[in-house]
Formats: sequence, C-alpha cells, structure tokens
Amino acid sequence: MARIAGVNIPTGKRVPIALTYIHGIGPMYAEQICEAVGIDRARRVNDLSDAEVLQIREYIDGNLTVEGDLRREVQMNVKRMMDLGSYRGLRHRRGLPVRGQRTHTNARTRKGPAKPIAGKKK
Repeated sequence: MARIAGVNIPTGKRVPIALTYIHGIGPMYAEQICEAVGIDRARRVNDLSDAEVLQIREYIDGNLTVEGDLRREVQMNVKRMMDLGSYRGLRHRRGLPVRGQRTHTNARTRKGPAKPIAGKKK
C-alpha cells in the first residue's frame, strides 16, 4: 500500500484517481502530478515502483499544500475573518450559510434541525 502525504492511497485504482484521495488534490492536480513526474495515467498504483512513489511524494511535498497543512490554513483563514468581524466571519460565527444562500427556507445543514416555535399555528 502506497502512503503519500500521510494517506494510504488505494492500490487497485489508476494513479490520478488514487491521488484524489489526498485532501487538497483534485482531478486537475492529479493529472499535473502524473505529467510532471512522467507516469502514464493508465497505470495502477500497485504497478508503481518504490522510486516512482517517492518521486510523487517529493513532488507533492515540494509544490502543493495538502492534508493537515491545508486544513490548518483554511481554519486560520476562517478564524481571521471571524476576528476581523467581516460579514463572512459573522456568518461563520453564527453557523449560517456564508456564500449568500437563502435562509428563510433550506440551509438546514448549516442551521441544524428545525426548532419548533411555541404558539405558531400550522
């Protein structure tokens, strides 16, 4: 099993698909990594040699922010917005949708389950 950026990537899958299991690497970055390292996109992870896995690992470490570092960076950005008191920071603090979605109906993922209001007629 190949371990890249602290994640065990699945061995039976093609290399670009397996790389997307790493937080911060999507389909486009996975294709770029394969191209930069010189690995055929049709190859499977279990066909890769240790040297090729090492090349992928070094490329990701040198050029991309992934996994724990990326999560920490995003969390710090959210915290900075909250500390500044920006509109987006206030929405994060209140647990409401941040990107302009409606909240009169919907937004149940952010707001949590509906709370009944006493005395409201149906």
